Amino acid sequence: MVLLTESSAAVVTATLPAVKAHGEAITGRFYPRMFKAHPELLNIFNKGNQATGEQKAALAAAVIAYAEHLTGSSNTSWNPILDRIAHKHASLGITATQYTIVGRHLLAAVAEVLGEAVTEEVATAWDEVYWLLACELIAREARLYTEAGVAEDGSVWRDWRVVETIRETADVVTFTLVPVDGGPLPTFTPGQYVSVAVDLDGDRGQQIRQYSLSNRPGAPHWQITVKRVRATADAPEGAVSTFLHERVAVGDTLRLSPPFGEVSAIGEDGPLLLVSAGIGLTPAMSALHHLAAVRTDREVVLVHADHSAVAHARRHELPGLTEQLPNLSMQLWYEEATDGELDGLKAEVAAGRVDPSRIPLPAEVQVHLCGPVPFMYQVRGELLRRGVPKDRIAYDVFGPGMLHD
Repeated sequence: MVLLTESSAAVVTATLPAVKAHGEAITGRFYPRMFKAHPELLNIFNKGNQATGEQKAALAAAVIAYAEHLTGSSNTSWNPILDRIAHKHASLGITATQYTIVGRHLLAAVAEVLGEAVTEEVATAWDEVYWLLACELIAREARLYTEAGVAEDGSVWRDWRVVETIRETADVVTFTLVPVDGGPLPTFTPGQYVSVAVDLDGDRGQQIRQYSLSNRPGAPHWQITVKRVRATADAPEGAVSTFLHERVAVGDTLRLSPPFGEVSAIGEDGPLLLVSAGIGLTPAMSALHHLAAVRTDREVVLVHADHSAVAHARRHELPGLTEQLPNLSMQLWYEEATDGELDGLKAEVAAGRVDPSRIPLPAEVQVHLCGPVPFMYQVRGELLRRGVPKDRIAYDVFGPGMLHD
């Protein structure tokens, strides 16, 4: 177990309320000063999350929660959270050197915001918090790089050629990819994702996003299924998803990382419940195609929510999967449900948003969730209330958000 020194623990405990109260102000200062000194790091960080403020809020919450963990004022289990962060960092090619840069500017931001309250003793204590967190992540990421065959310099990128594009819906496209070098495809577990790096026009530079692999492991190609993120009153359009939709065609090349992600969408043996909403269907589709390929007789329940049947990407694949998976049942929820939704599909179709109390729960079921965070909060909360143990509920969060107990 990682422990703060006794003197630092006392200082951190005493100063936690002040740091917590000013957490987002601190991280709001941190990012501009770091990017000014190291503009090359703009090629790693998600500019969309920077624009909405999600990134600074997530960083503040993570550092404060880790400090609470070290001082014993929180019972949060940190191993799953550290695994999630490490996998995300590995998919970006984060290096140990970059932790030094982040640490220097983060602690300088603390001093800027809290002023004279940051004595040498306080600075030393919070520096210890940061480096305990950093060292745990560096060690985990080093293991992930070794397992993926990635060099220590974080060179995760490999060129992949687009060999097919499939227009699934008005806003969703599936890209089929093969390695340009003709080498073998890395294996992956349904539920894992890859980072995709693209070069945007003008001064926008490189941007990176994560997308779940949406076909089965062992296929002669990879697939990612990408929803175009439209601009809203609160957030800009998705720069990378828009680029992929408008600019990428058959024959083009994309830079992809190896597969990462600590969450399996298939779990162990026994009944499996896959619950998804919108584009969150991608890991579920990977899991279903994998289970069909291995000819499993597992009991599998698919619950999917979407705006309408027309908006439900890859819906046309479900009839074939029901033929290959004899114990697959489906419950589909459409906010705009109309007559004739089944079209021969063996599924229960319901109107409106998912009612988690109606989700079938086989005994000893393992659950995988993927979709918007509020959707997963609602479903997970109801499943816990209905007696599903929390260690049997896995979930994917793409972006800076986390689910907590």
